[in-house]
Amino acid sequence: MVNAIPKPIKDIWDVWSIRSTLIFSLSLQTFLIFFAPQRKRSSKTLFLSLIWSAYLLADWAANFAAGQISDSQGDDPEPGEPKKSAELLAFWVPFLLLHLGGPDTITALALEDNELWLRHLLGLFFQAVATIYVLLQSLPNALWKPILLVFSAGVIKYVERTLALYLASLDKFKDSMIKRPDPGPNYAKLMEEYAAKKDMKVPAQIIMIEEAEKDPKADVDVRPEILTPLNILQYAYKNFNIFKGLVVDLIYTFQELAESKRFFSSLRADEALRILEVELNFLYEALYTKAEILHNWIGFSFRFIALGCLIAALRIFQYKNKNDYGGFDVGLTYALLLGGIALDCIALIMFCASDWMFVRLRKMKDEADDKDTKFDDILNWILEWVLGVRELKTEKYYQCFKSTKKTASHEVPDKSTDDEPFHEVLDTSFIYRRWSEYVHAHNLIEYCLCLKPKRIHHTKGAIHLALDRIINEVLFIGPAIKYIGSGIATIKERCYQIPKRIERHISLCYRRNKRLNEGYIGMCFYCTFYIPCVFVHLIKRFMDFFDIQAQIQGKLDEVIYTSSDRLTLDLWEHIFTEVKSKSTFADDPESAIRISSVRGDWTLGDIKCEDEETEKKREKLLHYVIEMDYGQSLLVWHIATELLYQTYETEKGTNANHSTREFSKILSDYMIYLLIMQPTLMSAVVGNGKIRFRDTCEEAKRFFDRRHILGRSIKKVTNAKRASLAILSVAAPAKAEIIDVKGDRSKSVLFDAAKLAKELKGFSKKEEDDAEMWTIVSKVWVELLSYAATNCGAIEHAAQLSKGGELISFVWLLMTHLGLGDHFQINQRDARAKLIIGK
Repeated sequence: MVNAIPKPIKDIWDVWSIRSTLIFSLSLQTFLIFFAPQRKRSSKTLFLSLIWSAYLLADWAANFAAGQISDSQGDDPEPGEPKKSAELLAFWVPFLLLHLGGPDTITALALEDNELWLRHLLGLFFQAVATIYVLLQSLPNALWKPILLVFSAGVIKYVERTLALYLASLDKFKDSMIKRPDPGPNYAKLMEEYAAKKDMKVPAQIIMIEEAEKDPKADVDVRPEILTPLNILQYAYKNFNIFKGLVVDLIYTFQELAESKRFFSSLRADEALRILEVELNFLYEALYTKAEILHNWIGFSFRFIALGCLIAALRIFQYKNKNDYGGFDVGLTYALLLGGIALDCIALIMFCASDWMFVRLRKMKDEADDKDTKFDDILNWILEWVLGVRELKTEKYYQCFKSTKKTASHEVPDKSTDDEPFHEVLDTSFIYRRWSEYVHAHNLIEYCLCLKPKRIHHTKGAIHLALDRIINEVLFIGPAIKYIGSGIATIKERCYQIPKRIERHISLCYRRNKRLNEGYIGMCFYCTFYIPCVFVHLIKRFMDFFDIQAQIQGKLDEVIYTSSDRLTLDLWEHIFTEVKSKSTFADDPESAIRISSVRGDWTLGDIKCEDEETEKKREKLLHYVIEMDYGQSLLVWHIATELLYQTYETEKGTNANHSTREFSKILSDYMIYLLIMQPTLMSAVVGNGKIRFRDTCEEAKRFFDRRHILGRSIKKVTNAKRASLAILSVAAPAKAEIIDVKGDRSKSVLFDAAKLAKELKGFSKKEEDDAEMWTIVSKVWVELLSYAATNCGAIEHAAQLSKGGELISFVWLLMTHLGLGDHFQINQRDARAKLIIGK
């Protein structure tokens, strides 16, 4: 019988399969403990793919190695193999149980993994049984004491992971938020007393005592004058414990609404951002890590017990006689022991430096104006100077790319002048970030022109800028991929003609030289050309069946045609101010729901109409938000904003309209990024928005082709401004709607947006009116963003926390804290019935 695998290769596999898998498993644990926390700080597709691969391979490697060791037990030693190698193999199995417990920094890759806690519980049982089986098979074993110690540590780690998954599962998460049953006032007793008094002819009546309209704590300071780093953590942890029920759609009381609204209304924009990012970080760690089960006395104690077991196992193994063991196997055992101890020590350092530790060490003060103790000063010093948790780190006076005057890249802008528009860009060190701090951008017109959206702000160094320039200016990756498809058909036709030409040449050579074996040559030809083609064809059919090609294309579009811009403090202040001003009108749940449902009509309705002409202009603008569904309105305003942005004359720009123009551009591109690249966040509101996007892209490409704007060469022969001017040059019907002219077969909104842009330009006939136009557009975009944020499911927001976080999640949580949304359904305050005897 012929072996498919040669014996030398099989022998190498038998010797090294277990050992290499153990090394691989330990390497994966090391990778995950360091890099898994970084996924909340980065949204890079490649990095998240590496985390995904390591997470899945870690469980596979441990289970595979355990199965291999279990299968090898009881076999006679091979010639040249150490006599007691089976003892070390039995010692290695508990380490795999330890690895299956996973690092503290990641328990679940996605929220769905938390629902599989029962599977992990069964895995713990079967893995423990396998470990005991291997130990019994290896008896008598001189290493039984360290085996039991490592086994105990492994069981502790595996139980921690299973318990963390169980507590983070949605059902248990909701149960932990439900308060004790409240039967309310004793209605039956009150009615019995009332009936008894009536029977005794005693005058009695029941009156309702309403809760006081004014909150007794309204005049009390709800925050200290200066928020220290410790205060930030404490307030964030308090809000996290109250509002984590948003993930499971809990309803909150009037008192909780009033307290949260009063506190966040007293904050500045930067203070609110700091608290929100810490609060979302608490939520991330509760759902995806072991943090919540470790930061109590039981978890703390078991963590030291597990570490002590590993240290004791190392000491026992150190004094054992190792002459009967292989040298490499002894070294590998030391590596597993020292690696396990090192990873636990690193986890302990992370444990002590986490936000959870500080909020558990020092509870929040009863009164906001109480002075800090010496212990508070020590904790603040550790947070500020040791851990680097200070105020928001920004790069101040950072010059915008789209400024009114150009500054050379090597020049330092003059911070003392006000001639140039500058913004403060969030620039926290990567290791200290609690989220990515990026706002992503995807632009429809630039996508159709094969252009990547340019960053307005950035904090990259010279090396990163040079690489970006090489990619964009030299390699032309975007246009190359876009245009290379046009030549695929021609290449296929030529490839199909090649085999026929070769066959013709073979026949010709055979006629000239009869000594050649035409059949042999033909067979070689078929093996060389046709068999690979069959495999390629099968792979293509496989990819088409599972729609892999479309997914790859989507990922390529995300990488090539999406840019990441740093969030500016000015943009956040703009959003915070708009949301905060609207929250002042939310006096009851009905008004809160109504205000959170506006998507541009609030801003447009506030336009002051001094004459009838302005009133007509406002009514035309309202048509694009009231009479359109959200997905259609989003695309129309996006294209109109881009047309205005590209054709706007920067020479007449001022600092007053520069910021609002920039805010409009950033939010417009960000919302399209969410629509196309993050469809789960927008699925509840956009409807068939993706179909509209595709139809609009096709119409734009056809239009650019007819106007000779869309070139066929790889080089960029045009820009977005030329395309925008061409779109605006198309005349619109005077009285009829565009849909009446085009019909409704296509969902394209390209020229509807051009019409909106022309109507918005009606507000900028004078130079001083430009600021008003851009203010209107920027406020409309804040409302569109707020509408999507509050209508997106809390589960989708929580899912984004493990992918770098999104600005829309901050807006969602801010609106909730300010009482906007449908999470507060208490229509009236508590009232108590009281029995009054007498007249």
